[in-house]
Amino acid sequence: MGKFIKAGRVVVMLQGRYAGKKAIVVKTFDDGSKARPFGHCLVAGVDRAPLKVTRRMSKKKITKRTKVKPFVKYANYNHIMPTRYQVPAELAPASMCTDQQMDTADGRVEAKKFVKSLLQEKFLAPPNDKSGRASKDVIYMRKKLRF
Repeated sequence: MGKFIKAGRVVVMLQGRYAGKKAIVVKTFDDGSKARPFGHCLVAGVDRAPLKVTRRMSKKKITKRTKVKPFVKYANYNHIMPTRYQVPAELAPASMCTDQQMDTADGRVEAKKFVKSLLQEKFLAPPNDKSGRASKDVIYMRKKLRF
C-alpha cells in the first residue's frame, strides 16, 4: 500500500486536546524518531475557526470574527484521520514549522504566529484551483467540523 499521509494533506485530529480539529500535515516521520519511536507527523492546524461575516458588520467586528487560533504539534498516525483534501502547493506546508522550532517554547510560539498569519491570509482570499474557482481544500479547512 502506498503512503498517502504526505505534507499538505488535511487531517482531522481524533485524540487529545484538539480532537475534532482540522490540521495540515507539515512533515512525516514514517519510521519514527529517537524521541518518538512510532510513526508520527508534525501538524499545523486550526484550533478556533473564523466565524461567519455579513455585510452589515463593522470593520472592527469583521477583524475580530476572522481571527484564527492555530496549533502546532506532533501527532501519532493512530490519532489522525486523513481526508481527501490536499492544500495547494502555494501554501507551502513544509515551511510552516520546523523541528528546530518545536524544540523550544519560543520556537513554538513563533511557529504559531507564522501559521496564524498564513491561514488568516489564505482564509480571507482562498487561492484558485485549476478551474479558476476558490480552492475547496482551503474552504474545507476554514469551516468548523460539525459532528
